[in-house]
Amino acid sequence: MQVNSETGLSAAREAIVGARAVVVKIGSSALTSLEGGLDTDRLDRLADAVEARMRAGSDVVVVSSGAIGAGIAPLGLSKRPKDLATKQAAASVGQLALAHAWGTSFARYGRTVGQILLSADDFARREHHRNAQRTLDRLRSLGAVAVVNENDTVATEEIRFGDNDRLAALVAHLVGADALVLLSDVAGLYDGDPRKGAATFIPEVRSSADLDGVIAGSGGTLGTGGMASKLSAARLAADAGIPVLLASAADAATALSTGEVGTAFAARPIRLSGRKFWVRHAADSRGALHLDAGAVDAVAGRRRSLLAAGIVGVRGRFFGGDVVDLVGPDNEVVARGVVEYDSTELAGMLGRSTTELPDSMQRPVIHADDLVVVGS
Repeated sequence: MQVNSETGLSAAREAIVGARAVVVKIGSSALTSLEGGLDTDRLDRLADAVEARMRAGSDVVVVSSGAIGAGIAPLGLSKRPKDLATKQAAASVGQLALAHAWGTSFARYGRTVGQILLSADDFARREHHRNAQRTLDRLRSLGAVAVVNENDTVATEEIRFGDNDRLAALVAHLVGADALVLLSDVAGLYDGDPRKGAATFIPEVRSSADLDGVIAGSGGTLGTGGMASKLSAARLAADAGIPVLLASAADAATALSTGEVGTAFAARPIRLSGRKFWVRHAADSRGALHLDAGAVDAVAGRRRSLLAAGIVGVRGRFFGGDVVDLVGPDNEVVARGVVEYDSTELAGMLGRSTTELPDSMQRPVIHADDLVVVGS
């Protein structure tokens, strides 16, 4: 691993320390407990660390978990609810408490807080995506702290993010962040669960090869994430060209100043365009196109546009401009892309060469510029 001889930091850590725009995600376990709801002392310390980074010249967006956790104690619940209605009820109580706590904490510095509640649908729909981006950009330009959370009070199990790690990675891309810092109750990445015995700490992740043999677990009592969701979020951010630091919330001040704690994830060398990032990570798939082996090779192997001749089947009802999955003969998804035609139009185009089609249907079914190969 190469490090800067003057700072002793890797390239990823240097990028995180010098980042002009930073998204900081704070897990539920760092803010709440089953017995007492929100822990305002811990929240104040986190706000202190964020404020120090802002005073050092960075724009910071906070993605804060904890709404459901903050609502558990006030509602007299003994544990995190499992049914959707009770989760939403807890979120409706906790979200108010959480926003008030952040506002009170940053008010110590004369800093205004703006709350942004987002659902997965806000990222899947390009118009909603742009509206959220404009709001976040304006809050930052006005010197306010944007505190983002999933809109748990209305999200259903089918359309929710599942954890705020993924939400944080999507927000980092949305605001054009230069770094993503994930703070929770773990000190960084280990190759196994350190609570269950010997586990080796991994300080740097430069590529997927550094993750060989890593066993990632699910979330704890108060959260929905866990190491698996953090690894997924780090990979998602890397696709957007954003380095990631995974550290303990107890080390927030160091993580946001010198960066000499936790695990640093290097960004992808070639950054995905905004449109391809949206296709791969944010947009909902509205259907699927089944391809023959030749089409899979053209699309996934040679990065060519998808033509009707290589399509053997259509699944789902979709329209031109929707995102669909491309499925190979083994029923594995090999790519995603923005389709040019409605599903009803495609039904009459399957297997036909371009010259056999009317002039109005001689465009590629999916242009290469609108295709993202899975795993690339």
